[in-house]
Amino acid sequence: MYEMKEISPEEIQKKLVNGENVELIDVREDDEVETGMIPQARHIRMNDIPEQLDAIDKDKETIFICRSGARSGNVCAYLQEKGYNVINMAGGMLEYKGETKPKSELGK
Repeated sequence: MYEMKEISPEEIQKKLVNGENVELIDVREDDEVETGMIPQARHIRMNDIPEQLDAIDKDKETIFICRSGARSGNVCAYLQEKGYNVINMAGGMLEYKGETKPKSELGK
């Protein structure tokens, strides 16, 4: 059993403000990302992750996001077992205070 790496929403916000190139994947459902997602994040629903493994760089540190941190934690555990370099955003979007936009406005 691996220890899961976690990052706080505040730490992510600082990285984005500082212009750091961070890989973010939001695993929430379509209706949830319409309520607002981090503009720099990509959206891959949790249930689509197994079919989308080739869209995730195994060696690049990737941060996963959901509403509360539980689903993204499950995704991180799954991917970590497969050798991916993953971090869970603790507290999820419930704790994130930075800029968000509905997915439909992001053109992703």
